[in-house]
Amino acid sequence: MSETSPHDSASWNRRDVLRTAAMAAAPLVLSDAMTATAKDGDDPAPAFAPLIVRQNTPPNLEFPFATLNSFITPTPSFYVRSHFPVPTLNEKTFRLRVEGEVDRPLTLALPELRKLGERNATVLLECAGNGRVFLSPSAAGVQWEYGGVGTAEWIGVPLSAVLERAGVRKSGVEVILEGVDTGESRAFPNPFQTPGPIHFSRSVPMAKAQRDVLLAYAMNGAALTPNHGFPLRAVVPGWYGMASIKWLSRIIVTDRPFQGYFQTLDYATFERRHGNPVLVPVTELQVKSLIARPGRGEVVPAKRPYRIHGAAWTCDSQITQVEVSTDGGRTWNAARLGMRNEQNVWRFWEYTWANPSPGRHVLMARARDGRGRTQPMERDPDLRNSMISHVLPVEVFVR
Repeated sequence: MSETSPHDSASWNRRDVLRTAAMAAAPLVLSDAMTATAKDGDDPAPAFAPLIVRQNTPPNLEFPFATLNSFITPTPSFYVRSHFPVPTLNEKTFRLRVEGEVDRPLTLALPELRKLGERNATVLLECAGNGRVFLSPSAAGVQWEYGGVGTAEWIGVPLSAVLERAGVRKSGVEVILEGVDTGESRAFPNPFQTPGPIHFSRSVPMAKAQRDVLLAYAMNGAALTPNHGFPLRAVVPGWYGMASIKWLSRIIVTDRPFQGYFQTLDYATFERRHGNPVLVPVTELQVKSLIARPGRGEVVPAKRPYRIHGAAWTCDSQITQVEVSTDGGRTWNAARLGMRNEQNVWRFWEYTWANPSPGRHVLMARARDGRGRTQPMERDPDLRNSMISHVLPVEVFVR
């Protein structure tokens, strides 16, 4: 997410962390009530936690991760990632165009779209730059800490239903999703500027597009807000949030891989092929676990049990293990996992630190998923300024 200048971003402020840590007075409890689905009426009403401003214009707002206490992130607390100014759209005049390698190009109003079949999906979205503030040397882009992530309940129409109605030709290999939002990339030190204003757009392979991508018009039981893509956005389960295009207005079926700006120059990492670094698009979420409490620099009471807790997630699998270290990675102990265990959402976990001794301690959490993937301990520099999934140490003080 390097299209905005670091000089445009709100500076990371240690007081933000301390403030959000103080807000999280109630510890996370992994009870049946916390891990049941909201529709069962067991999930407690989530408390509103004010977002942390990382950039004012366009709005880039972070969920205070230290306040994590509800499986479903309330919409007012869900992180906001904007690349260009938020467009003002009218639901009555809004149209979705479908074109390219299709037999029947479409122009759909929202009422027509809804007739194609409604579906609900609970999906986690994480910004590809979540955790960027911890990179050394520092990297260009919005300086997210932990909170560029959230889980919401989405309502919409499967992209597959739209593609079926349009009649995808055999030549179609990818589906480009394009938003109404437009602007220019002026990131520094990125030397690759956009050729004037462009739309924010990304593509997904045809197999992914036809499997589980949702065109959502509602979030957590209400219409999308402008910051979250009103009136229509894509939700791409298991992929980083840049693929879940907001203010979606155009779908293009293409007969060749998409080479757009945000697919090749930005939101791309290096992959080693025959020893050579080759740029490839950012796609799937990596296995990851984060500690919500205690926060960095927090003071933990000595000689009393303390609940360390957080969340873990991965792509197209389930979190099967989270381990916690209270001594900087020398020893590890299994955390207790929350009961709610689904694909492409987070899984809560907790660990009781039985007898914290006075002094400085470095806490860590690492996760493993059902595909056998383990969260890495070290950062891979080939990932550039995205996909920050390595273990992030949390320094605390026991007194």
